[in-house]
Amino acid sequence: MACNVKTWFALVATLSLLANLTPLVFGEPQVSCFFIFGDSLVDNGNNNDLDTTAKANYAPYGVDFPDGPTGRFSNGRNMADIIAELLGFDKYIPPFATASDQEILMGVNYGSGGAGIRDETGSQLGARISLNHQLLNHQTTMSRLALLLGSEEAAADYLSQCLYYVGMGSNDYINNYLVPQYYPTSRMYTPKQYATVLIKQYSQQIKTLYKYGARNVALPGLGLIGCTPAEMATYGTNGSACVDVVNKDVAHFNDELSLLVDELNNNLTDAKFAYVNITEISIGDPSAVGITVTNAACCVPSSTMGKGQCVPNLVPCSNPGNYSFWDAFHPTDTANVFMAAGAYSAMTPLLSVLKLGSDEGTSIL
Repeated sequence: MACNVKTWFALVATLSLLANLTPLVFGEPQVSCFFIFGDSLVDNGNNNDLDTTAKANYAPYGVDFPDGPTGRFSNGRNMADIIAELLGFDKYIPPFATASDQEILMGVNYGSGGAGIRDETGSQLGARISLNHQLLNHQTTMSRLALLLGSEEAAADYLSQCLYYVGMGSNDYINNYLVPQYYPTSRMYTPKQYATVLIKQYSQQIKTLYKYGARNVALPGLGLIGCTPAEMATYGTNGSACVDVVNKDVAHFNDELSLLVDELNNNLTDAKFAYVNITEISIGDPSAVGITVTNAACCVPSSTMGKGQCVPNLVPCSNPGNYSFWDAFHPTDTANVFMAAGAYSAMTPLLSVLKLGSDEGTSIL
């Protein structure tokens, strides 16, 4: 389901005024727990101790985050953090790598930089936690919850009331299909065939999560990968604003994901799935939150180790709030506010299903 544009812009306007205000004041969370699966767009520290170049636990990452560099691929918060704020949580959802027993009651963030739907995706970067492995980690969390709550049945009932956000697929293009020097997939499949192969595997993974008790699942599509500074530098734009051929490749995935969400809702009638149209959100007007630079990174991106990520310890631009991109791939805190507002709006049907009170804490007001 696409986001309600009017609601989204109202959220953006509110968030643009509140983005830099601290401390945040929260109401009661709208959901009991929030589980996040994904890649570097939501990773908040799971890759920190892995042998990989896909990590962000060094300056200048985190320059605008209260705890400094934490593993978030941004100058500040990532999308998952801001969605958690909008849901009313008074703390950010903890990474699986460090979550304590009590913390997992509010949910877990399994996101891992470089991870994909396909297990081999991102392997040239080093270690990463693929979606299949994230699902295994969720099984571990389920066992821990069963011990905390007294039984598997109690844990299953608790998990059925949680909200799930599963955002995967970007790396299956950026760190697989679009790098033929490392992977054969672009020689094996046309763009449309590749999207079909990805969605077929993704479908099974989402159904596995359903078997694990997930009943309220947001599935964001992919953003305009061809508009990232990294892809524009690699391919050139031929006078266009972005790399059109890359965006067309990714559009096949989004089309099929939207159809998959319809299929899941038709076949798994005791659950609710919501498609989050990230592309539609991306083409909105970012000036609503003060963004004026959309084609360059704020930090100095590396051309070697962790290509496209910030060069360690170099001074970034002085006005990150005016930039869409922190490094050559990942959004700034301000851009994440913009994207999270649209994602939250698209997730409204899931919150309705969870029978949430409209007077509970619904924003970061």
